Amino acid sequence: MPTSLALSAVRDRVVERLPGYLADLERLVNIDCGSYTPAGVNRVADFVDERLAAIGAHVARTDGGAAPDGRPLGDLVVGQLEGTGPRLLLIGHMDTVFEPGTAAGRPFRIEGETARGPGVADMKGGLLAGLTALEALRAAGHRPSVTFVANPDEEIGSPFSGPVIRAFAAEHDAALVLECARANGDLVSARKGIADLEIAISGHSAHAGVEPEKGRSAILAAARMVEALHGLNGRWPSVTCNVGTIAGGTRPNVVADRCRLQVDLRAATAAEFADAEQALSEIAATPHVPDTSAELRVTASHPPMEKSPATGRLVDLAQAIAGELGFAVRDAATGGASDANTTASAGLPTLDGLGPIGGDDHGPAEWLDLASVVPRTSLLAGLMLRIDEAL
Repeated sequence: MPTSLALSAVRDRVVERLPGYLADLERLVNIDCGSYTPAGVNRVADFVDERLAAIGAHVARTDGGAAPDGRPLGDLVVGQLEGTGPRLLLIGHMDTVFEPGTAAGRPFRIEGETARGPGVADMKGGLLAGLTALEALRAAGHRPSVTFVANPDEEIGSPFSGPVIRAFAAEHDAALVLECARANGDLVSARKGIADLEIAISGHSAHAGVEPEKGRSAILAAARMVEALHGLNGRWPSVTCNVGTIAGGTRPNVVADRCRLQVDLRAATAAEFADAEQALSEIAATPHVPDTSAELRVTASHPPMEKSPATGRLVDLAQAIAGELGFAVRDAATGGASDANTTASAGLPTLDGLGPIGGDDHGPAEWLDLASVVPRTSLLAGLMLRIDEAL
């Protein structure tokens, strides 16, 4: 069994790499790489490709093709490192939620011990932590067996990379996901499942002043459906349902024959998720105005990540390693989804939130705690070093 001396040596290698980490973080944060900005995502992919190849990984790149709406995606990067011990799957994403021009408008900056900029926490800080941890382990003479997946589409539900990740899950012994730790430092051992849905409602148009009785308003049907959908909140302990957008009609003097809803549905357990999905489908199938109809389409989904006994053992190991490194860590459940949902639902022991501490993701105040980079990257490396203790 590796000793605290071995862990200390790996931590020293992480410390040596901190200046390079900061320089690379600035470089990556200043790249616009929203999910639908494939040129920017591919610049990040070039960086990941080069770093993985430099430590001896066999690297494969695959064109991500197009999202379900037809917009092009960047490349998927997979690096495979042959080594000893359990086969580990590390997952990080290269895309952000931000539009082109965001990096120029608020570029990377450091304020004291805090780094700011688009994607600094979600998840360029975690992506770099994964690469740095692998480099530190190799420099200290350790050769874990690792598949590193850097995907281009996590922020839109991993429509291209999800099936690839599921296939890898069947071939590995544990998954470590590189999303940053919660703002209070917690690791993530459970996540809600999420379904993004679109409901297209059809009615009949008519002149709203002359013969409104001939019309069947899709907007009225949608309004009644929104009430029913929001009624799912509280029906099960963990279920949330939110209609986030509504769009329909053409002019105020025309009874609307079209309306579209975009819906976010989440639940913490597979059972509640299935029940809520069934209830939502029944609401969509109900004519809320006579002679109207609705078509339901799932645009993206992640099954729930439930905390399993195997994940609990990973948490225990993380807490023991953190204690040796001189800090305490807890685990938590969160409402957001990640690629950890995919691996955990496939039965693979999975722990998430293994990047540095950060917060305010997806917004202009997004931040990363630079004081957490060395301890959290050392914790990640320690997990890879000693993962067999939890399996």
